[in-house]
Amino acid sequence: MDLEKQPDPAQQPAATPPEAPAPPTPPVAPAPPTAPAHADPQGSLRASDADRDRIAEILAEALAQGRLDAAEHAERVEAVYRAKTMGELEPIVRDLPATDGPSGAPAGGAAGARTEPVPAAYGPEDVEGNADQLVAVFSSTTRKGRWRVARRTNAFSIFGNIEIDLTEAIFAQPLTTINATSIFGNVEIRVPENISLRGTGTGILGNFEVTSLEGVDPQAPLVVVNGYAVLGNVEARPKRGKRVIDLQSKPRKHLGH
Repeated sequence: MDLEKQPDPAQQPAATPPEAPAPPTPPVAPAPPTAPAHADPQGSLRASDADRDRIAEILAEALAQGRLDAAEHAERVEAVYRAKTMGELEPIVRDLPATDGPSGAPAGGAAGARTEPVPAAYGPEDVEGNADQLVAVFSSTTRKGRWRVARRTNAFSIFGNIEIDLTEAIFAQPLTTINATSIFGNVEIRVPENISLRGTGTGILGNFEVTSLEGVDPQAPLVVVNGYAVLGNVEARPKRGKRVIDLQSKPRKHLGH
């Protein structure tokens, strides 16, 4: 009887050792939240009218101190009212000192937190900052005579006429801004011939015209006219023979006293 043939142990395949367990995968940290598209890390925040006025007042103070000449001041004021964002406003005053004293800190980087200058030659300002509203719709509106000019005046004319006469007005602040809109209408602004006058705007099948003036006295009020005319007219110019009385003497009759 043949014995059952036993397998040769030498010919047996070697046993495969068990594989070591794979190391655990470390947890993946969650990705930081993506900043929204409207976040403003680089000064892209839209500038307000009050922001532009604040920067313009810094420039007015720099002109009064002799830090800017008339041409530089005019160029920078024009850039202020073209600016759309805070990032465009800040470089305009980066090389100027703070306005709370003759040797303040540099203006750049702190434009939004700056205190607003009030030259001693001017009367008390409207602390509430209320704007005058002049509207003419198929009608006529006139502002003239002895009146205290607000920091900001908004004039809107549609098929109407608005006349703003500043020749006898009392300027309570160094900078006065007039926003004029004319649609099939007319807005006329008259100023004393010894103040500073600037303007920036557009005429669309209409006329937008501002006669630039540069006051000899650095403390002279500055009037800035902004706006547009659509099939209408916006015009600002000096009135011959009308002056801010005694601008360089103590009475300063038209400067809030």
